[in-house]
Amino acid sequence: MVVIRLARGGAKKNPYYRLMVADQRHKATGRFIEQVGFYNPTAKGSEEVLRLDTARIDHWVAQGAQMSPRVQKLVKDAK
Repeated sequence: MVVIRLARGGAKKNPYYRLMVADQRHKATGRFIEQVGFYNPTAKGSEEVLRLDTARIDHWVAQGAQMSPRVQKLVKDAK
């Protein structure tokens, strides 16, 4: 099954997440199909907190991809 989930990056106590489309059998930070956005919860000042490619997310959902609960919340809040 194809899922849209967060992949953590960044440094200790400074997380940075990428929204990835991947097969659920692969690790969250491993092999992926496509990156469809990012989320930076520790953004300061004028830094961008969230960027989503909603057209690609809609495409993957139409193809049967499932979103993780956190990704669903981010997409809902962005719209």
